[in-house]
Amino acid sequence: MQRLKIVKVKWLMEHSLKMTKKEIKFRDPVVERVVDKFVSRSDVGYKKYGQTLDNERRTKVKDLAGYLNDIQEELMDAILYIQAAREELAEAKDRVYDNKLNGLPYYVSDIAS
Repeated sequence: MQRLKIVKVKWLMEHSLKMTKKEIKFRDPVVERVVDKFVSRSDVGYKKYGQTLDNERRTKVKDLAGYLNDIQEELMDAILYIQAAREELAEAKDRVYDNKLNGLPYYVSDIAS
């Protein structure tokens, strides 16, 4: 357990030393939330791969074909998510319509089922 803490502290120290700090004033909270998500994704990637995307590129861990493949896979996943969301929306609309016919608010049948 103690070794795990030491390793984790060492990783955190090394990781924090590589980070730069930037203060940004946002006029749009939507943009701020998106930027926060980018930073969070970067942290996830760093934890998973042990390096930044910039370092991966500079050290030629992945070539252009590898990046294009990643983009293609991500866009294919995005299309699947869009389709699933559309189906979810259609089902939700159907539930609302069915419940209006029954005279119930949509949430009553959701709780009952």
